[in-house]
Amino acid sequence: MFRRTGIMVAAVAVSAAILTPVAMATAAPSTTAVTTAASTSAAAPYCGIRWGSVAKSTAGYPSGQLTNIRAGRHACYDRLVFDVRGNHVAYTVKYVSTMRADASNRVVPLRGGAKLSIVLQTPAYDLAGRPTYHFANKSELVNVRGYGTFRQVAFAGSFEAVTSVGLGVRARLPFRVFTLPGRVVVDVAHRW
Repeated sequence: MFRRTGIMVAAVAVSAAILTPVAMATAAPSTTAVTTAASTSAAAPYCGIRWGSVAKSTAGYPSGQLTNIRAGRHACYDRLVFDVRGNHVAYTVKYVSTMRADASNRVVPLRGGAKLSIVLQTPAYDLAGRPTYHFANKSELVNVRGYGTFRQVAFAGSFEAVTSVGLGVRARLPFRVFTLPGRVVVDVAHRW
């Protein structure tokens, strides 16, 4: 891309030495237009994403119960969905250097170049203490093999009506979090 632009500028400069002053005035704007178009496309965000990578959270009290976690692949991002009983679930999602389990504070190992801590103000059990979210392997809650950004989803505990999940991602990338009735959604972009 830069070579082609450089060749084009060089060709215009050689042509300018040969062309008359009227032709030179005509050639100059086309060179400027090519440079401006290249600069504009380089400044455009990936897929229009302007999420950033700083912590995101909402305030609230524990409500509902976690019932499922699932993932999906999209053209510009990977998505993690938390299904909950209840309409509004408060959350805190942020990058951490080490993911730690609730209550025990033990390290939760995660694959990937960066780790997202996802803390939901909802338990993974009912009022009688029975689990409402069942999993076969706490280190691999969802199969994310082959995903563009996700590397691992691991359970980090559910204690005192708060559930924590670690998400290993390829690198520290932009992400967004939003809620829908009965869901908390975390999207992580494939790149900046």
